[in-house]
Amino acid sequence: MANPGLAALTGPDGHRAERRGRVLRYAGGDVCPFLGWPDDPDERDWADLAALLGPGGQAGFAAVDVAPPPGWEVAFRIRGVQMLGDGVAGAPAPEAVPLGAADVPEMLDLVERTRPGPFLERTVELGGYLGIRRGGALVAMAGERLHLPGWTEISAVCTDPAFRGQGLAGRLVAAVAAGIRARGGRPMLHAAGDNTGAIRLYESMGFRLHRTVYFTGLIVPDAVAAPAREQSREPAEATA
Repeated sequence: MANPGLAALTGPDGHRAERRGRVLRYAGGDVCPFLGWPDDPDERDWADLAALLGPGGQAGFAAVDVAPPPGWEVAFRIRGVQMLGDGVAGAPAPEAVPLGAADVPEMLDLVERTRPGPFLERTVELGGYLGIRRGGALVAMAGERLHLPGWTEISAVCTDPAFRGQGLAGRLVAAVAAGIRARGGRPMLHAAGDNTGAIRLYESMGFRLHRTVYFTGLIVPDAVAAPAREQSREPAEATA
């Protein structure tokens, strides 16, 4: 849990990884913005990250502290909480429907209006996405993002403001958690630290606070000096 992006991209999500040196990302850049970042980054790792993303690219760091070199612009830094649902069994939601590629335009529209966190054009490929519709329109959704050894992150939990207060988010989180449990995994999630309503909901469902974390976005500068590289280098190790 100490470095969820690294644990995912060197573990269950490894088949989606693109690597340069010890830095990994979800291939294509439009699945998930969070990196597999080494626990002990050095100058070469920052140069590899710049080369991997290109000038102006945005690097996302999930629940790890980073101290960027001079010249890197901070796009965002959000205090959050990491919550574990090892005691959450979940429950099916009969009204929930699976969401897939055909639903992406509606999903992106809902995300734009509710801002639950990063959700890109291919994030749906990470699986487990469920939605609730009213009058044919998508009004709530939740799904999976990072897959760690033994754990799966529930993410993109959002409800149209006009339909809040009906318990839709809770039912969807429970349904996604039930799917994770059915595969033998355990659910976990992250929430913004100031989203007290969501945190209370998750606690009422059995999620427990594990630790306070930060989510950081950095912009690659236009020019990064490339240090000399050794011929071989040990790959980053996953942490959980």
